[in-house]
Amino acid sequence: MKRHLTYLLLLVICPLMGWAQINTERVMAIGRNALYFEDYVLSIQYFNQVINAKPYLADPYFFRGLAKINLDDFSGAENDCTEAIERNPFVVNAYQVRGLARIQQDKLADAVKDYQKALELDPENIALWHNLALCRIRQKEYDAAKNDLDRLIIISPRYTKAYLMRGEVDLKQKDTLTAEKDFNRAIEIDRYDPDTWASRGMLYLMKEQYKEAEEDLGKAIHLSVRNPGLYINRALARYHQNNLRGAMADYDLAIDMDANNFIGHYNRGLLRAQVGDDNRAIEDFNFVIEMEPDNMMAIFNRGLLLDQTGDLRGAIKDYTRVLEEYPNFLAGYQYRATARKKLGDRRGAEADELVVLKAHLDMQNGVQKQTADNKEKTRKKSDKNMNNYRKIVVADNDGTEEKYKNDYRGRVQDRNVTIVPQPMFVLTYYEKPNDVKRQVYYYKYIDELNSQHTYPEALLITNEEAALTEAQANKHFASIDEQTSAIVANPNDVHKRFARALDFYLVQDLDNALNDLNEAIKCEPHFFLPYFNRAIVRYKQMEYERVAQDYEKKDNKLPGTMPALKGADHEMVKRDLDKVIELAPDFVYAYYNRGNILAALKDYRAAIVDYDRALELDPNLAEAYYNRGLTHIFLGNNRQGVQDLSKAGELGLYSAYNIIKRFTERTE
Repeated sequence: MKRHLTYLLLLVICPLMGWAQINTERVMAIGRNALYFEDYVLSIQYFNQVINAKPYLADPYFFRGLAKINLDDFSGAENDCTEAIERNPFVVNAYQVRGLARIQQDKLADAVKDYQKALELDPENIALWHNLALCRIRQKEYDAAKNDLDRLIIISPRYTKAYLMRGEVDLKQKDTLTAEKDFNRAIEIDRYDPDTWASRGMLYLMKEQYKEAEEDLGKAIHLSVRNPGLYINRALARYHQNNLRGAMADYDLAIDMDANNFIGHYNRGLLRAQVGDDNRAIEDFNFVIEMEPDNMMAIFNRGLLLDQTGDLRGAIKDYTRVLEEYPNFLAGYQYRATARKKLGDRRGAEADELVVLKAHLDMQNGVQKQTADNKEKTRKKSDKNMNNYRKIVVADNDGTEEKYKNDYRGRVQDRNVTIVPQPMFVLTYYEKPNDVKRQVYYYKYIDELNSQHTYPEALLITNEEAALTEAQANKHFASIDEQTSAIVANPNDVHKRFARALDFYLVQDLDNALNDLNEAIKCEPHFFLPYFNRAIVRYKQMEYERVAQDYEKKDNKLPGTMPALKGADHEMVKRDLDKVIELAPDFVYAYYNRGNILAALKDYRAAIVDYDRALELDPNLAEAYYNRGLTHIFLGNNRQGVQDLSKAGELGLYSAYNIIKRFTERTE
């Protein structure tokens, strides 16, 4: 932490005794700010400083634990929450987060104790009842789970997840009739939640009602955003109805979404073989074998296909490998004998035929039992019976445990099922990696600054900011020192001011970033970049301050819950964006950001004007189509909204399709 000393001195250039408390509060606030914006590594560094200064406080331990759980350091998160509870045993969230950390370490009994204690403090907390019930299910305490879910439904009668979980418990107890009632009730409450349809679809699969299963899974797909598991399950329903082409189409889509989907490749390989598409079936089995080099069923199926396509030596090699692992697999000897005959290897063929003949004689004499092949069309993935090599693969479990394993509530990155606009654009050095990059965001003047190496790193325009690594955080702490020295030497250097403001912004010190941006604007009032980033800094300050206020009011909301934004706080942000547009009228991202602000103020028509202008300047800005589409929908112009969302999806914002499905279904 020595490398951070100079930066910390910037916070405490004052008498030690009089300002120590203020300094601690400030560092704590910056750490929580970093945590809210998912800069977990950076936030831990700030919380460490507070803990070193005041180890008797509970909050820094709790928030450090929250950061650690988001970095999958579950043991560290558990320890930190324990420290927080020892200092203040009345913080519900500390028990909740420790419970989550213990679940991830399979300490389910301890997690249950945490949730029970938290419920003593907050008996109507839906998230706590939800997680407690899931723990019970994983512990196979089904009666206790149902009791918890019954209580949750009394507290929140329209909470669909409770009905879905209770339905899953019904299935565990072989009560399909009650399960169906629970799933039906969940659909009645929220027919736009794909999980409700998916759960009932899986029930129908279990009951071998394949037509109904296909229909429900189809509705789940209609409402979902790129969920390969739904396509895998619908493919199974179609396969049982002998719709091989439909099943293959579903496997195609599942593999498009998840290129490494084992079941998708294996089953598509089997179906391709059934319809005579041998070469592409071989490609699928090659992929499976690359994933699982010891998968003997895949190797044997590939051998059969190589045999059919004339690669006899390759087929024999595959047959031999399987027989080395399963020396009693008679079909392997039969196929290898045939392949050896075709190659003229009479001696090898006769040896294989002799093994088969001897085995048949042993069966007739009762020495060896024949493995009877049942009439099931599917097999579990873990099934090693080679006689089932032609069967479609299904997952080893019914998907329930895995489905709910990651459905615990309370983590910062809880899935947000509400419809929210695309975020603001910022100027920064880093952005999240994106495998399907939609476009490069470009502005000529910024490109010129980068080509002149005006700043320590190339400026990026993005609305997908990346959290800093520890090395990057340390680099920007050091850069703050360097820029400070340069500013002392030349206080009117606007670019040094702006560079240090970026450093402060990246380490989540928004107050100091704002100070530097203010000074940069004083140095050069016609330089538009400080106005642009000042708007972002002010917006983020408002956003975080509201969350902090909610937390302080003991609303039991973990940081990460988006508050409703109010109008008065946006005026300064809007004024900065007005100034950017005045100074750089072709800077498309200022219009887009101002459109977002106006939409937040519910001035939808003015927001649409800004999105229109943004799209005039850049007709491929998918985010502007997306947000304009939502704005049209808020105004009741569903047709125009859907057209814009369709264009956003076409340009790569695939989440637009989920919204289209919801609103087109509502208007049908």
